[in-house]
Amino acid sequence: MIRILAIALIWFLIATRAVLAQQDVVWVQIEAADTLAAARERARAYSAEVPDVNGFALTNGTYGISLGPYARPDAERVLRAYRAEGVIPGDSFLIGAGAFRQQFWPRGANLRGAAPAEPAVDTVAPDPVDDTAAQAPEVTQQARPDTAPAEPREETLREARASERQLTRAERDALQIALRWAGYYDHAIDGAIGPGTRAAMAEWQRNNGFEATGVLTTRQRAQLLAQYNAVLEGLDLRVVRDERAGIEMKLPMGVVEFDRAQSPFVHYTPTGEVQARVLLISQPGDRDTLFGLYDIMQTLAIVPPEGPRERGRDSFELVGIGSDFISHTQASLRNGRIKGFTLVWPTGDDARRGRLLREMQTSFTPIDGVLDPGAGSDAAQDVDLVSGLEIRKPRLSRSGFYTDARGTVVTTTQAVEECTRITYDSGTTAEVVRSDTSLGVAVLRPGTPLAPPTVAMLRSTDPRLQSDVAVAGYSYGGDLGAPTVTFGKLADINGLNGETYLSRLALDALPGDAGGPVVDAGGTVLGMLLPRPGEGARKLPEGVQFAADADAIAALLEDAGLQARRGEAQPRLAPEALTDRAAAMTVLVNCWDE
Repeated sequence: MIRILAIALIWFLIATRAVLAQQDVVWVQIEAADTLAAARERARAYSAEVPDVNGFALTNGTYGISLGPYARPDAERVLRAYRAEGVIPGDSFLIGAGAFRQQFWPRGANLRGAAPAEPAVDTVAPDPVDDTAAQAPEVTQQARPDTAPAEPREETLREARASERQLTRAERDALQIALRWAGYYDHAIDGAIGPGTRAAMAEWQRNNGFEATGVLTTRQRAQLLAQYNAVLEGLDLRVVRDERAGIEMKLPMGVVEFDRAQSPFVHYTPTGEVQARVLLISQPGDRDTLFGLYDIMQTLAIVPPEGPRERGRDSFELVGIGSDFISHTQASLRNGRIKGFTLVWPTGDDARRGRLLREMQTSFTPIDGVLDPGAGSDAAQDVDLVSGLEIRKPRLSRSGFYTDARGTVVTTTQAVEECTRITYDSGTTAEVVRSDTSLGVAVLRPGTPLAPPTVAMLRSTDPRLQSDVAVAGYSYGGDLGAPTVTFGKLADINGLNGETYLSRLALDALPGDAGGPVVDAGGTVLGMLLPRPGEGARKLPEGVQFAADADAIAALLEDAGLQARRGEAQPRLAPEALTDRAAAMTVLVNCWDE
């Protein structure tokens, strides 16, 4: 809660301050209500807590409660301080006068053209300057002109036509862009005010309480543009020139700040409640480097798997749609340099995200320079990080093996339980076509047909007890990039309770091996390795494993309408050849929660 003495002092200052010259005047928009009565009640409640409370009818038909007016730097400090203290809602933002119509609070007031107030909050001294401050890129200018000038008088239709004729091509384009954004215009942005633009302007006028003449007055044009730009209020969109990355573009410096450079990225991280991130992409390279970056980006947690992807000859674009955020990445190759950016923005804020993204795209300008490939090389290393960014990881990884030439895979049911998405190690999405929980085996079919390097042959005859066997699997969940092969013995062709669909093995396997093929000395598949019993079950001695029998697997495949490949025992292979054959039929199965 704001201190009582500070409040008393501020009220005194407000009552006695002189009229200041006009500046970049904005308000802090804190709340809106659908009815005038409700808005007045909320304005009265806020007035008991903080000074500078005003209420205006808004151009969107609601009634807004705002603090101000302030010069923009003061408004930004007020917004940060009051939000930090919990005095105003966390989604409060800055707004220009063009979004206001009649003032309803305080009664009889008319502050839309007033001089800015002194801020009614204690300001916080800036943090001490450290050595990294000099490394931050230069913020060179405000991103866009003021959108809330003093309100002009209303014009006659003749005067409106005359002022319209004075508009430049860029100003006419801006009107069409704003009308399209507001949902009134769906034609080309050509700067020509024809029948389509006239109809759009007339509809906007009707919906905003004006006579539908189809010709916007100067005041109405200002109001339309204020509505369009109000979405960006509070983002402090500025042109940032990063000499190190060789990129100049607009960035939302009100919600992100420079953090570090770690090749090939310059990181901008969130400063407050808006969990936004920006990456500047900059590295030397060729087309192979560009395509490699395209593949790497899709493994990162900031690029969810859902969303469109497009890769051209010298550029790519990635959109990742997650439950909490949406990311947009674009990069291109020119003159041996790859440059681009990534914007990560919270879901549910599409209007701001769309506007911001367009501003960033249109302002993106490569300049001389490229990020040093060694930048950030002294940062902490982690196998789960790429240039300081977290790699997207599955909830569970197990093994499986190919059973036909189309890429059908047999794996353990443990690998597919409660998965939002299932993929093979190549990234191919798969679905469960048959599952037998009592046997512990699931059958997967890929979303697109594959061409496996080796297809398993299921042995049709019983092997001899104590014969050599091996299991291939991703023991470490894919961290090694290839399956490992573990050798052992066949201890029994039945389970401990005489189950004919199980065989008992004497070998040491890891959890990630479950689902992998158990092969004999000739490379024929005897069965599929099952997970060891879980917590609470009877604990087995070390080195005791079980496998689902080849006959039971074949029956499950046939029940799913798939043909099992059967065969007799093959001649014994050298250990190296057996390892290669078993590994070639083995696939990593990933279970995802996203």
